[in-house]
This record gives sequence, structure tokens and C-alpha cells, in this order.
Amino acid sequence: MKKRLFVLLVCFSALTLIFASGCVHTNPNEGYKLIRIHIRANSNSEQDQNVKLQVRDALNRVIEQKVDSFDTFEVAYRKLSSALGTLKRTADEVLAANGFSYESSVQLNNEYFPTRTYEGVVVESGYYDALIVRLGDGVGDNWWCVVYPPLCYVKAESESVEYKSLIVELWKKFVSCFD
Repeated sequence: MKKRLFVLLVCFSALTLIFASGCVHTNPNEGYKLIRIHIRANSNSEQDQNVKLQVRDALNRVIEQKVDSFDTFEVAYRKLSSALGTLKRTADEVLAANGFSYESSVQLNNEYFPTRTYEGVVVESGYYDALIVRLGDGVGDNWWCVVYPPLCYVKAESESVEYKSLIVELWKKFVSCFD
């Protein structure tokens, strides 16, 4: 009976710790900083949405080269800030190669965002620093992710970008302890 109670208490404590630590990192007002990326399509037309994804892929290749060196929020912000021209040129090249006459605008900005979930990771509503990529009028649906910490940029063995959820990975490690 004591052994069962002990195991139950350990499990409860571990779950509490996992969920509490996950919640701590979703509120930037408590000192945790992240940088989101939002690529806002010109419109919701099929062509504009398709080119948005092509721009995303091209920008992700540029960002992926820098992710390994994002040790802190400040370093990530500084490196992204210095890469704004490269990111804009990359987006504009994709737009031009696909026959679009509009261009992009790329900036780092602090904006209010609603609560969003990506692959099981909840990013609470609030003001966040974000790399905003506006294609043309930028009124279409957007694609978003988190650049820092690199929750969406984890290099796989093939050196391509693999999208992963940090919370899911922690949960898998926790569950594997009981196998």
C-alpha cells in the first residue's frame, strides 16, 4: 500500500512539474521572451496562399542557418534585425519568380496576438516580438511559428527543417520513464 501511494505521489508531482514548467514559458509578462514569425499573405486567393508557402520555405532556409547561434533572446533579436534586408530580398525574389507584381515588407515589431496552438504548444495571447513578413497588402491568412526559442526549427539528420513540439517531446520522455 505504501509503495503504491509513493508511486502515485511521484507521478502526481512529476505531472505537476511538467505542466507547471510548460505554463511558465507561455507568459512573456513573467520574463520569458520569444520571437514569433508571421508571414501574412496578400489575400486568401489560392495563388497568394501558395506563394506565401513558397516564401515561408525560402525564409525558413535563411533562418535555419542562423538558429543554431540563437543562444539568447537578445542574440536572436539582433541577428534577425541584421538579416531583415536579406529576408526581404529573399521574399521579393520568390514573389518575382512567381510573376507577382507586389513586394514584401519585413520588420521586427511588438504586436498583440491571440492565443494560438502549434503542434500541441500553446502560445498564450499577449504582446510578442515578431518577425512580420507582409506580402503585398498582407490581408490574407498567415502562417506563423516561433523563431526563438527555436520551437519550430529543429535540424533533422537530413539538415532539413523538422517541426517539433517541445511539450510533446517532454511528455514522451516522461511517459517513457514508466515503460
